[in-house]
This record gives sequence, structure tokens and C-alpha cells, in this order.
Amino acid sequence: MTRERRRFNSSERVALFLTGAGVCAGCGVELEPGWHADHQEPWSAGGATDVMNGQALCPPCNLTKGNRHVKLRRWQEDGMRAFVASRKDFLAVATPGAGKTTFGLLAYQSLVELGEARRLVVVAPTSHLRKQWAKAAAKVGIQLDADFANRDGVSARDYDGVVTTYQSVAASPLTWERIACNKTFPTLVILDEVHHAGDAETLSWGTALETAFAGAQRRLLLSGTPFRTDQRPIPFVQYDVTRRAVPDINYDYGAALQDREVVRPVAFPAMDGEARWRFASDEKLNAQRLSETDSNTHAAALKAALDPAGNWIPSVLQRANDELALMREDVPDMGGLVVARDQAAAQAYAEILRQGTGEPVSVAISDDPAASKVIDRYAEGTSRWIVAVQMVSEGVDIPRLGVVVYASNVRTEMFFRQVVGRCVRKRGPEDETCARVFVPSITPILRMAADIEKTVDAVLADEEQRIQRDQGEDGGEGTTRKPSSVEVLGSSVAVHPFTIASGNAFADAELQRARQVMREAGIPMSVEASAFARALRLAGAFPEQKTEEPAETRPLVEEKAEIRNLVQRKVGQLSKITRRPHGHIHADLNRECGEASIKVATVPSLKQRLVYLDRWLKDTRR
Repeated sequence: MTRERRRFNSSERVALFLTGAGVCAGCGVELEPGWHADHQEPWSAGGATDVMNGQALCPPCNLTKGNRHVKLRRWQEDGMRAFVASRKDFLAVATPGAGKTTFGLLAYQSLVELGEARRLVVVAPTSHLRKQWAKAAAKVGIQLDADFANRDGVSARDYDGVVTTYQSVAASPLTWERIACNKTFPTLVILDEVHHAGDAETLSWGTALETAFAGAQRRLLLSGTPFRTDQRPIPFVQYDVTRRAVPDINYDYGAALQDREVVRPVAFPAMDGEARWRFASDEKLNAQRLSETDSNTHAAALKAALDPAGNWIPSVLQRANDELALMREDVPDMGGLVVARDQAAAQAYAEILRQGTGEPVSVAISDDPAASKVIDRYAEGTSRWIVAVQMVSEGVDIPRLGVVVYASNVRTEMFFRQVVGRCVRKRGPEDETCARVFVPSITPILRMAADIEKTVDAVLADEEQRIQRDQGEDGGEGTTRKPSSVEVLGSSVAVHPFTIASGNAFADAELQRARQVMREAGIPMSVEASAFARALRLAGAFPEQKTEEPAETRPLVEEKAEIRNLVQRKVGQLSKITRRPHGHIHADLNRECGEASIKVATVPSLKQRLVYLDRWLKDTRR
């Protein structure tokens, strides 16, 4: 609850506005709605709430006054003007590290100054984020009760509001309706990472939020990924005719990267290798490189590769640890995060890292009641690695993270961007680090890595369409077999064919040569080598290699098998897009090529099938 007489009343605000001639007493800009009536001698230090101790300030000047030292970014200033002028619901999309929390707290202060709010309710995805919100609020003079429970009913009078979780609201929406819809204490409700509002097997969370907060004075929705792969609508979010969320202010990773002040660049070492498995429905041994899998085999191959008993994931962890060691030469507290598919895998990965580094490894899993403390200790410490399932996928602030191993089976744009967001936050203007995210070399993840610098709007429509077509078991792009029907048989040591940076692929040999040049020039290893590899490439240091003709003619059977394999992959791609059975597409090819089946096709006919498939794929993508 807001403290008595901390705020200037309406008549006092008018007096301060007129006395200051309608301009900010700090910087002289013309005051706009949402300006702050400020105590010259701080209220917390005993300053009176009186016009003789007051002055009219714009929000940026007020937040930088005294010991708060909050410098507003341009998007926050633009967003605040739009928020004050808006009516009920406001959606702010911002990348991790851009200052969503600061924006939310500033929004509350502006409403208090306007007399439109006297209480703040923040809803966050996890208990850990409750504490982060309370700490951030205290720094700007707002006191939030992070220990409030539904059974408490009311909070102490010396709090300005409470911070809770989506689970708590869903458990007792009527309790929160009474808190947030009290006309005596008009309330701003902030829904942090609002895409969680549609979680769970049913729409119960979304329904509960609507019950609890439909009557609130104002609602502010915050998110870095304002869309859901299951197509469920998010409460209080406005959509356009194509069912895309419409933000009122948008400052995602693609936009922030252009400013070079908020986020780091990120490179994606793509790790390939062979995975081996068998489906329960047959005895056939399947062995494929990750880079050669399709929508029917992505999930099975990834399950085999991520099995800690195989060779692939241990070798990836070793490679990532070597990379982290290089970065720690320049930034001694640089840390790494492994995002695992489940808790058992998380524990196994942690043990692999312990044996490889000889150091303790933090493990944060939701079943551990001390998980928040584990994350806090890691964030404040200097140890190398932390392993988690989803607790560190979004919202958690660990600025020293610079390396991530994406060892999750989830293949959706939203989750992938959330994970990448954990390591892109800049630690200051002198931070020149390029983050590294090690990813399995399967098509859906490589595509998302290549698109990471695009704004959310640029990929949102394609992602939603893909999910509608391809969503299957195991959170991925669709598979004809459930993951539980897969028997893992092993995996090879990972190989590193290339790294994706700024949407371009750089061979490992190029990056190694670039690093050699960097060492000779005294450039820190925390800087990504791809920029130097690009310069060497342009300088002709890596001329295109000509392929020599083989000494002996290839057997016809091998040539046909290779072309048929490519035909099958393209048929799979077309089937995924058009949702037509493979057999129907093959029938069309047989008819066009005048042959009974692909088995009796000649080499020219097989190549002609590729021509038809490329044409059909191009037509379907228009």
C-alpha cells in the first residue's frame, strides 16, 4: 500500500507545473503527461511533501536524480510516452537486458504521479523472478512484498505492492481480483513474460488472469517473445488479422543489436555427428548424421545425440569448456550454461563437466527448493558452469554468462530465443564479448540461429505457420514416431564443420586461422573470430577449392543411391510443407517422368525428378 503523504496531490502538482512554467526543472524540456512531482529533499530523508520542497521533473531526470543512477534508453523513453497516453492494456516487447523491469517500475511511478495508481501487482513466471523484481523495485524506492501468499489475504501497509506468480493467481483468482480491482487503491498490474498466461494443459491460467485482473486500473504486459507455439491467445494481448501479437513498443534482439549498447553479438558453433537408434516398431538400425536428418528423424537423432552415455554430448561439452577457458583468459569470471532436456540429463551433464574440469558444477532444477539460491550463488560467483532444464531459460539475470550449450529437445523459436537471451546481455560499454551458443546441427535449430538477428516480427509469421503444420510430439517439428518408441543405440564424437555468425557460416579452419591472427595481434579471445575470418575471406586467404575429378569412375549403383537419397529428402520437405503423403508425391514424379517407380529410374530421370521437386518446393514457398 502507498505510504501516506508521499505523493503530491492534484492542487500541489498544478502549482509545481505553473511555477516551473511547464518545463522540466532538470533539463528544461517541455513537460508531457506523466511528468513527476519530485521532492528536492528526498522524502526518504525526511523531506516534506510540500510545494516549497517540490519541483516538476521529466521521468528521465527524476530517475537519474540522487543515488538511483538509472539511465533510460531511447526505447524506454519512447515507450513511456506511449504508455502514459494509452488506455488500458499495453504490450512492451524487449530483448533480455534491455530493461523491461526498469520500464515497468517507471510506468508505475508515472501512474502514481498522475494519480492513476496507488498499488502495484507484478505477476512473474517463477519464484526466483519474484525476488529479482523486489530487489530491482527497492533500488528505485518501490517496496514489493515478494513473500506474499494467497492465504495472507492482505500485505503490510509499508509495501507499495506485491509480486506473485502465475501459478498463485491461477490457484485463487478471486483473491487477486479483490486485491487488484479495489477502487480505493487503483492498481497497475504488470504481467512479466506474459506468454506464460496460456500455459498448462488447458486455458485455466489465462481464464484465471482474466478473472483476477479484468477490473484492474491498468495492465502492462512485458515479453521478449510475445507469441505461443500452441496458438493459444494470450490474455489482454491485441492481435492483428493474421493472429500476430501487436506490441505497443518493440525493442527485440534484432533492434537492440543495431544500437551496440545493450546486447552482445552471438555466434553458433554447429556440432555435427552420427546418431544411432532403432524404433520399437521394427528391428532396423538407423544411423544418420544430425545434418542429414529430416522432420521424421530429428527427434530420434537428437535423443540419441543428447544421451549422456553416448559420445556426442560429452565431446560437445568438452569443446564448449575449451571455448570457455579461452574466454576466461580475458574475462576471468566468464561462465557457461548447459540447458538440458530433463533433470536426469542435467545431473549427468554436470557430472561430465565435473570430471572434465575438476571443479564443482551448479545444477538448478525446479524440484530443488534451493534452486533459486543455487542460481544466485552462481550469478554472484566465478565458477565455470551451471546446468539447468528450464529454470534459466528466461528472465533470470546472470550477466557473466558467455557460453551456452543448447542440449534441449525443444525446437521452437520462442524457447530458442529465450535461451539465447541468457548470454547476450552486455555488462557495460567496454564489454566486447561475443557470446557462443553450441547447437546440434539439425535444420530447425540452424535456421533459428541464422535468423537470430532478425526482429521478432520478421520471423513470427513463418514460425507460427511452421508450428501449425509441423507441431508433433517432443516439442519439435513433427515426427511419425513418439520419442518413447526410440531405442538409443549410441552416437559418435561431435565434429564442428562450421559456426553461424550474423547469418553466415564459417568453416572451422577459417576460424582457427582467424584466431591465430588475433593472438598475433593481441586481440582478446573473448571477441568472436568470425569477424576476422570474414576479413580474411574477403582478402582471399581462403580461396575457393576446386574439386578434382576422381581417378576412377564411380559405380552406377552408388551414383543412383546418392541421387535417390536426395530425392527422398526433397520429397520429405515437400510433404512437410503441403501435408501430402510421400507416396502421392512419388506418384506425381512417376507420371511426369514416365516411369513405373523410382527404383527403375535412370540417372537422367532421377535428376529430372530433382528438377520437378525444386520447382514444386519453390512454388509452395511463394
